[in-house]
Amino acid sequence: MLQKQKKLKIMLTGGGTIGSVSPLLAISQKIKEKNSEVKFLFLGTYKGRVEKELVKNYKIPFQPIFSGKLRRYLSFKNFIDLIFIFLGFVQSFFIILKFRPNVIVSAGSFVSVPVIWAGWILKIPSLIHQQDAVPGLANKLMAPFATKITVVFEKSLKDFPKDKTILTGNPTREDIFAGDKKRAREIFKLEKDLPVILFIGGGTGALALNKLIIEALLELTKFCQIIHLTGKNKNLLVDLKNFGGNYHAYDFLTKEMPDAYAAADLVVCRAGMGTLTEISLMGQPAIIIPIPNSHQEKNAEIFSQKNAAILLNQRELTPEILIQEIKNLLNNQEKLKILSENINKVMKSGAMEKIIEEINKICGKK
Repeated sequence: MLQKQKKLKIMLTGGGTIGSVSPLLAISQKIKEKNSEVKFLFLGTYKGRVEKELVKNYKIPFQPIFSGKLRRYLSFKNFIDLIFIFLGFVQSFFIILKFRPNVIVSAGSFVSVPVIWAGWILKIPSLIHQQDAVPGLANKLMAPFATKITVVFEKSLKDFPKDKTILTGNPTREDIFAGDKKRAREIFKLEKDLPVILFIGGGTGALALNKLIIEALLELTKFCQIIHLTGKNKNLLVDLKNFGGNYHAYDFLTKEMPDAYAAADLVVCRAGMGTLTEISLMGQPAIIIPIPNSHQEKNAEIFSQKNAAILLNQRELTPEILIQEIKNLLNNQEKLKILSENINKVMKSGAMEKIIEEINKICGKK
């Protein structure tokens, strides 16, 4: 484990989506437990209100930098974003010079690309973590410059250089397991004997899922209670009086998230690896609705193939179908039990310790 004799500095970088932030916070939390003297600095995006709030909750300094997204198709935005990537590179270069980290750690996202590049020029080693079943362009751009690459799925080992890639699984925040059902009833004003569905709309792609949920609300709230995470700035024109107090909407949750999970009899979510890791490790029965034509479809397929979740195709999904799927599951306790047992087996355990061990090696501590 990280020793206490020497003060370490670790730079974390990610953002744009919570999925690239959560694993880094999980890692930092565990490292701090073992060595409270380690200094962290988080480089994220200017627009990341949610990521900034999450990082702040972990008492880690947050510094935004410019970032841009490179698309795999011809677009004028690629030329504009190249300017932002260059500006982010310049910012990263001088921030790294000042902070002098022992290692830079990223879990993907385009904001990390110029940080890893600048670190490589300044001879700062780095570790990048590949969460999704399909490698993203950001990690592909960073991989040649990374010291070590960790992956969640065995199939991902072939996507990166063999000599510096290892299978670890996906780390998650340990406080996510600290939820309490009784406390959740008080926080979310829930009835004791009515099933609870946790809808996690996410960020990207939340609008389509939110629309589907809203159209199903009138029927759903007749037989269950709903905690709905809509995503930031996803204004929903909903008259709460229509749902008898059984509908509770939030942009996002931070410290209350463990209790939301504890309250849920069923989770309905996208297929980002942050959420999938959490529900897997907690054994939460789930309906997964991946964003169409995205890497999420491959993530969801892995869970579906193991009979670990119900996979629904958004292209064919209607409010009526969603209502019936939820009703069928809530009325089938045996099915819920099977899903819970199977989903709990999908994610590899011990990910946190393995990634910290690699950080330890990179920092030169044997």
